[in-house]
Amino acid sequence: MTKTNNNAIPRHVAIIMDGNGRWAKQRGVPRLKGHEEGAQSVEAILRACKQAGIQYLTLYAFSTENWVRPPSEIRGLMRILAQFLKTREDDMLKEQIRLRAIGRLQDLPRPVRNELQRVMKSTEQFTGRQLILALSYGSRDEITQAVRAIAQRVKDGKLDVKDIDEAVVARHLFAPDVPDPDLLIRTSGEMRLSNFLLWQASYAELYITETLWPDFREDAFAKALAAYARRRRRFGQIE
Repeated sequence: MTKTNNNAIPRHVAIIMDGNGRWAKQRGVPRLKGHEEGAQSVEAILRACKQAGIQYLTLYAFSTENWVRPPSEIRGLMRILAQFLKTREDDMLKEQIRLRAIGRLQDLPRPVRNELQRVMKSTEQFTGRQLILALSYGSRDEITQAVRAIAQRVKDGKLDVKDIDEAVVARHLFAPDVPDPDLLIRTSGEMRLSNFLLWQASYAELYITETLWPDFREDAFAKALAAYARRRRRFGQIE
């Protein structure tokens, strides 16, 4: 008999949105067309999360490594991000979704950063559902910044070394109040975490699909949730 997950619906889903470029290449269209279609998948997954009752959705939108891409592609990605923020703000307000962002936000172009901060401010009062965008994000960088902050507290005499534990480290991460992801999805079939939520995803259930992100819509997400529901999360315990 297959033992199923006692909590069949994950509270927090994190997604590595991969495959936009391959989707575009397969169709002989510019890479930015793949990113534009990928933005439509974000809309679809937001709808699916609402229907399923998922409270937190974290999307790996732009990594610290992505800055090495061609300047034209980066400009296009930033344009798509700004457009998403403008077009989705009214819906987020109506649906009471809090927008948040983690990463080196100071690296973003000023107009995009201003738009991001404006929408985050306008939705900050909501607590029921949260959309967290990982932008100019790298998990090693996040952990490094946490270590520096903890070291400074020790240096300032505000923290004793012997009191440093996992909880202390977690409190110094970018969004310490957000629960760890229960389910981490990666599209396009790649078998790696790509420097995403390395600390937080320690016990996340992994779901890898060959589906490219622009094709990952409600039906594909439902399959991921069904796979999650069939699993038994043991957290190191025996059967």
